[in-house]
Amino acid sequence: MSSEEEKKQPQGFDTIALHGGYDPDPNIHLGLGQGAPRGVPVHRTTPFIFKNTEHAADLFKLKELGNIYSRIMNPTNHVLESRYAQLEGGHPLSGLTVSSGTTAIFYAIVNLASQGDNIVSASALYGGTFTMFNDLLVKFGIE
Repeated sequence: MSSEEEKKQPQGFDTIALHGGYDPDPNIHLGLGQGAPRGVPVHRTTPFIFKNTEHAADLFKLKELGNIYSRIMNPTNHVLESRYAQLEGGHPLSGLTVSSGTTAIFYAIVNLASQGDNIVSASALYGGTFTMFNDLLVKFGIE
C-alpha cells in the first residue's frame, strides 16, 4: 500500500489521538540537516516572522491564513484544537482552545444565551465565574 493510499484511509481513534492535526514537513531542516520532528513541537514564542510587509499586511487583513501572534493563533494550540475536533468527529478547523475555564464558560454562555435570558447556576462557584455571572453578563442583558 502506498503512502498516498494510507493517507486516504480513515484514521482510528488511537491514531488521531497520537497524530491528528500534525503532518510533519519532510522538507524542513532543523539544525545539522535533520528533518522535522515526528512529535508536535512546542512553539514557545509570541511573534512570528513575516516574509515581507505585504505578507504581514495580508495576514492582518485575514486575506491569508497564518501565524501572526500567539494570542491569536499558535501552531501548538492549532494541533491540539484540530486533534480534539477530529476525535469528536468534527472538522479539523472546528476546535478551540482557551486560556482558562472561566473563558470557556463565558464562550459557552454567550453562545447559548441572549439579551433577556436568565441563567440558573449553583451558588458555590469559583470566584471568577461568580463575578462573571453576577457582574459581567448583566452588562450583556443576561441575568
